[in-house]
Amino acid sequence: TLTDIISTVEFNHTGELLATGDKGGRVVIFQREQESKNQIHRRGEYNVYSTFQSHEPEFDYLKSLEIEEKINKIRWLPQQNAAYFLLSTNDKTVKLWKVSERDKRPEGYNLKDEEGRLRDPATITTLRVPVLRPMDLMVEATPRRVFANAHTYHINSISVNSDYETYMSADDLRINLWNFEITNQSFNIVDIKPANMEELTEVITAAEFHPHHCNTFVYSSSKGTIRLCDMRASALCDRHTKFFEEPEDPSNRSFFSEIISSISDVKFSHSGRYIMTRDYLTVKVWDLNMENRPIETYQVHDYLRSKLCSLYENDCIFDKFECVWNGSDSVIMTGSYNNFFRMFDRNTKRDVTLEASRENSKPRAILKPRKVCVGGKRRKDEISVDSLDFSKKILHTAWHPSENIIAVAATNNLYIFQDKVN
Repeated sequence: TLTDIISTVEFNHTGELLATGDKGGRVVIFQREQESKNQIHRRGEYNVYSTFQSHEPEFDYLKSLEIEEKINKIRWLPQQNAAYFLLSTNDKTVKLWKVSERDKRPEGYNLKDEEGRLRDPATITTLRVPVLRPMDLMVEATPRRVFANAHTYHINSISVNSDYETYMSADDLRINLWNFEITNQSFNIVDIKPANMEELTEVITAAEFHPHHCNTFVYSSSKGTIRLCDMRASALCDRHTKFFEEPEDPSNRSFFSEIISSISDVKFSHSGRYIMTRDYLTVKVWDLNMENRPIETYQVHDYLRSKLCSLYENDCIFDKFECVWNGSDSVIMTGSYNNFFRMFDRNTKRDVTLEASRENSKPRAILKPRKVCVGGKRRKDEISVDSLDFSKKILHTAWHPSENIIAVAATNNLYIFQDKVN
């Protein structure tokens, strides 16, 4: 069903948990199995840990608009105690969820009977000491904070700051800074809304905090540019500190140039030295110290360059693909069509196309590299551009923070692949 379509995937900081959000407003958390002595290779399997309804469909009466329940983003907070905390957001409202375990329950109340009904105090003659009794493990999800009414436009990003006290939420024209303890007010740190909306030329497409410097964040735009801002410079970060833009090659100019240069995702490397951006056809890696061009550009599906007309007609050209780093920042991964996803090794410059599909998802099956051919003669194991299925797209992927385990969302299926264990 449509509500089952996965809309975000995110590992927590240890990689022991993996959360997915879907179009129906649900969050499903998977937990990694612990290794057992007699089944050494079993570790790495993820099983459902908790499922809860994070957002419900709403209606904005002032604007006569329906607010979808679809989960746009999930971000985990680092674990401080036995409970887990995560942020989830739909188009308008961010929620902080606490996910905790209960395996004991109190028994032997004085003022209540076993069913929970209040007793008549006159009948109480002895004083009992309540005790905790073991019970079946229960995983409970409770909303601890609801951060609402701060966005006029649709939220596209949330990012937890490295101070772990604040986070930001970005919509098409504004970025707000929140404190986790304060739900009724946020601080507007970026506002690119022009006084006259007819002069609007670009929108914010994604935003993220620096992994180590709590004063620095980046945001990308529909014009293919990235701005790095420093919150120490001024309260309203309308004047960026750095501006990353690649000059356009005039020979490549076409009707679609502007659309395909729009950045759909921006991610800091774990080291904080690089930024990765994804546009429609490429992934680029930028060095924070060099603003005039990326240091690396990877072609995700260059064979689609000749198909932009039909991709425009079927609206695929507006698809927003995400990109992720591996734990050591040496490999990057992003999705494509036909349930294909791409990996680029930054050191060896080798790249591979893999497929996430039912056919090759048998446990322990090894993924075979796929090749797409353009025109001319097609080899036996190649797939022709014209037979690609554009309804099967991999927009959302995640990479375990320290191991070679990846999660790939293909429409309403979640695939988890890991390095071959010898």
